[in-house]
Amino acid sequence: MSTNNKSLAMAATLTGLLIVGPALIAQSPSASTSSSMSKTTKTTTTTTTTSKLSAGDTKFMRGAATGGMEEVELGKLAAQKASNPDVKSFGQHMVDDHSKANDQLKELAAQKGVTLPAAMSNQQKHDVSKLASLSGAAFDSAYVSMMVQDHKKDVAEFQKESKSGKDSDVKGWAATTLPTLEGHLKMIEGISSSMHPSKSAKK
Repeated sequence: MSTNNKSLAMAATLTGLLIVGPALIAQSPSASTSSSMSKTTKTTTTTTTTSKLSAGDTKFMRGAATGGMEEVELGKLAAQKASNPDVKSFGQHMVDDHSKANDQLKELAAQKGVTLPAAMSNQQKHDVSKLASLSGAAFDSAYVSMMVQDHKKDVAEFQKESKSGKDSDVKGWAATTLPTLEGHLKMIEGISSSMHPSKSAKK
């Protein structure tokens, strides 16, 4: 083969490599990218699982949610309708404290994958409606009596959860909220005593 022919052949070979080479280089990143994407997809899938709460913890959270909603609604009524200034002040206290506790509970439920009730129970709605129909001293007396009973029940339930709850976060929220409820109970019992001094004297 002549020198000119060899030069032409080498030039053709180099041209072919220049054309094919970049194509091969361009393909390799996409392959690795698709591989990494598939790994990412697998990783994302495995991290979407939510923690499983015990039936007791779930029941407690849902009961606390509806109870908290009722306390806020009743508190709004007391702040508006109560004739006794102490009862009116206590009602506003309920709105503020229980709204805060309700928001904390919603955040906790979202973390734990628990769906809380969106509304009060039918019985709770009935209680709110019944209280809304009263006014003056009759309203004050009925509201105070209801708050004493409700907070005795609430304190007992939160004490139980704070001691024997299975999930540490739910148990911790119950323990943190308990002193506020105990304060509410002490406050409303004091108001009840001042409204009914003869009953407290018999005790």
